[in-house]
Amino acid sequence: MTKFDAIASRLEGQAIELPSWAFGNSGTRFKVFGQPGVPRTVEEKIADAAKVHELTGLAPTVALHIPWDTVDDYAALKAYANGLGVDLGTINTNTFQDDDYKLGSLTHPDAAIRKKAVRHALDCIEIMDATGSRDLKVWLADGTNYPGQDDIRSRQDRLADALAEIYAALSDDQRLVLEYKFFEPAFYHTDVPDWGTSYAHVAALGDRAMVCLDTGHHAPGTNIEFIVAQLLRLGKLGSFDFNSRFYADDDLIVGAADPFQLFRIIVEVIRGGGYGPANPDGHSGVAFMLDQCHNIEKKIPGQIRSVLNVQEMTARALLLDREALGAAQDTGDVLGANEVLMDAFYTDVRADLAAWRESRGLPADPMRAYAESGYQSQIENERVGGTQAGWS
Repeated sequence: MTKFDAIASRLEGQAIELPSWAFGNSGTRFKVFGQPGVPRTVEEKIADAAKVHELTGLAPTVALHIPWDTVDDYAALKAYANGLGVDLGTINTNTFQDDDYKLGSLTHPDAAIRKKAVRHALDCIEIMDATGSRDLKVWLADGTNYPGQDDIRSRQDRLADALAEIYAALSDDQRLVLEYKFFEPAFYHTDVPDWGTSYAHVAALGDRAMVCLDTGHHAPGTNIEFIVAQLLRLGKLGSFDFNSRFYADDDLIVGAADPFQLFRIIVEVIRGGGYGPANPDGHSGVAFMLDQCHNIEKKIPGQIRSVLNVQEMTARALLLDREALGAAQDTGDVLGANEVLMDAFYTDVRADLAAWRESRGLPADPMRAYAESGYQSQIENERVGGTQAGWS
C-alpha cells in the first residue's frame, strides 16, 4: 500500500461549496467585464455549478446570494438543482447594495434602517426553510470613513442587538455564520474587522453561531493558520471562504498566490478536527466554500481549477507524518520538524489524484475534460439576449 492509498479514503467525502455569483460577471472598482455564455438566471448559474461537480465530484452544493438569486419558488429551485445532481447550500445576506445602507445596516444609527436590515436577514431564514440550507452567512460593509463620524461603541451595541434578533429566528438545525473583513469599504474602522470581533459576537449568541474565515480578508503578513487553530480550539470555526490575495481582497483563485499558505491552513484544519466526519450527521462542522471573482478567466474552468487546488492541498496535508512531526516537536528538533512538514508539502499527488478520480468514474483531468466537452461553446451559443448576471 502506498502512502496515498492510506489517505485515499479520507478524500471521499470532501465537499467544496460553490458560490453562485462566481459564474456571473465581475471586475474591479473601475469596470465589470462581460463574457459570452455568462448565466442570465440563477438556474443557469446552478447548471454551471453542476457541470463543475459532474467533472470533479467535489462541489455538491451551491451557495445563493440574496437578492441576486431571488426567485418566486425556492422549493422548485431546490428541485431543479437536485435534478442536476447538486443541492442548495449557504444563504448569503446582502445589506451593502442599497442606498439606505450608505452609513451602515445592522449598525446604522437610524433604527428604521436597522429594522430593514434585520428584516432582510429574517427573509433569508425563510428562504433557508424552503431550501433546507443550514447556514445563514452575514457579511457587513458597515463601518465609518472618518473619526467622529459615529460612536464606535454604540455601533457594536446595535450590532449585538440585531444579531440576537436574527439568531433567535433560526431553527435548531440552522446556524448563523458571521464573516469579518479588516477594511473596505469602510476605511477608518470596520464594525467586524477581525476574527476576535466576530468571535466575541457569535460567542455571545450561542452554540449555533460561528465565525466565517475568508482567506482574503486579512492584513498582509497575518498568520491565518493561527486563526484557524484558535477558532477550532474554541469550537467556533463555522466556514471558510477560500480565495487568494496578493494585496487586499483580490478574490483570486484559491492557492494561486500562495499554495504553501493554503497547505498550512488545511494542515491546521485537519489537526483541529475540522475536516472529515466529526458530527453525528457524518459531516464536519466546518464548511469549505469558494468566494472568488473570475474577472479575466472563464468562470467554469476557474471554479474547476479552484476545487482541484483545494483537493490537492488537502491530500498533501493528509500525507503529513503526524507521528514524526510530533516526535521532532517534542524533542525540540526545529529543523527536523520543519523538514517533515515540507516533505508533505512537496509531495506531488497529481498523478495519484488523477488515478483516484478515474477509479471513481471521473475524468482524470477535469480541466481537459471541460475543454473537450463543448459545454463552453454550447452556453456561449445558447445564452444570447437577456441580462447577464453580475454584481447587481
